[in-house]
Amino acid sequence: MKESLINIFAQDNGIIRVTLDDEGNKNALSEVMISELIEAISEANNNKEVNVIIIASTGNVFCSGHNLKEITAARNNNDDGASYFKNLFDLCSSLMQLIVSCPKPVIAEVGGIATAAGCQLVASCDLAISSDTAQFATPGVNIGLFCSTPMVALSRNVSKKEAMKMLLTGDMIDAVEAKRISLINDYVSEDKLEESVNSLAKKISKKSLMTIKTGKEAFYKQYEMSLSDAYEYTSMVMAQNTLRDDAKEGISSFIEKRDPSWQDN
Repeated sequence: MKESLINIFAQDNGIIRVTLDDEGNKNALSEVMISELIEAISEANNNKEVNVIIIASTGNVFCSGHNLKEITAARNNNDDGASYFKNLFDLCSSLMQLIVSCPKPVIAEVGGIATAAGCQLVASCDLAISSDTAQFATPGVNIGLFCSTPMVALSRNVSKKEAMKMLLTGDMIDAVEAKRISLINDYVSEDKLEESVNSLAKKISKKSLMTIKTGKEAFYKQYEMSLSDAYEYTSMVMAQNTLRDDAKEGISSFIEKRDPSWQDN
């Protein structure tokens, strides 16, 4: 019996690669898979040696969403699965919110199909790079189960019209369209995917960890604010940021034309 549904590999430069490894179930977000991802990201979150988290997968399906066989089996419970369904979707929502609140940048490396909650996972990550053969969809409408929770992440990444089109039709879109609507940052050939993601992660990992943490938290907080509140909040954040040692070091190194030596965590 397989011990874990994910593989965790620590790379150089403080980069952690978390790989979904349940190819037989199309890397579905089962209860076990979700719980393991929450544990992995939480541990990386608390590890001062980790700067960037990559979420990748094995096989030609990045993530197919929830495990429909598990959902069907739960209908045999005394409550027809009501408590199981609520717990499952709450757990998945906790994972997506953890990715957003995690101070470390999270990059999705999408080497295949990402549907339903799998598409939600891509949208929840801070950055996403896919192969040029990757495909994306929120197809719940086709099976009588509207992708309501994936809708949250999707609608915060693409325009309302584009999100509604994906949600109402359930149609698959390719990497070109996914980039056009800003679901992903970019796409590359399949043989260049891992290299491209690693290059991006390495570039980010060289920045001040304190600065990245400050910026990521501020980005998501201000996004939900009015314009005036956002400027008031970010002005406060920048004033506090300017007082930190890494800001002093960064500005000094820029003026002195040398590489910075970061100290803040």
